[in-house]
Amino acid sequence: MAKSQETFNKKEKEKKRLKKKQDKEQKREERKSTSSKGKSLEEMYAYVDENGDLTFTPPDPKKRIVIKQEDIEIGVSKQEAPDPADLIRKGIITFFNESKGYGFIKDQESQESIFVHVNSFEEELGENDKVTFETEKGQKGLNAVRVKKQK
Repeated sequence: MAKSQETFNKKEKEKKRLKKKQDKEQKREERKSTSSKGKSLEEMYAYVDENGDLTFTPPDPKKRIVIKQEDIEIGVSKQEAPDPADLIRKGIITFFNESKGYGFIKDQESQESIFVHVNSFEEELGENDKVTFETEKGQKGLNAVRVKKQK
């Protein structure tokens, strides 16, 4: 008599395959039983209560808040354009390297150092000169532009 061709490994693989098939069938049956296809439209509604939470019960009509369409504002509120006189700052050139063409201006109001490049000068300037300037946002912070000697 010949030996059976079914080994232990084959039996285990067959058991796993059957178990997987049964699990899949069971999950399919669960999905069918909990499916919302047979429910009415009212049973599928979800409501938002006064706190913003989802519920399955309709909200109380007494707690309803009426909002007029004109009161809804979409977007960012418009800001007034700044006065050009407010943009002009005063300061002193604390450091300037003429060979490299850059330096720093110390703002009189905020006492912060602001980078300045020689291309921003409107006239010949050097260290310790009192100046008026405007600022622009640069890659690494504020840059002084339109730098003039203070009158």
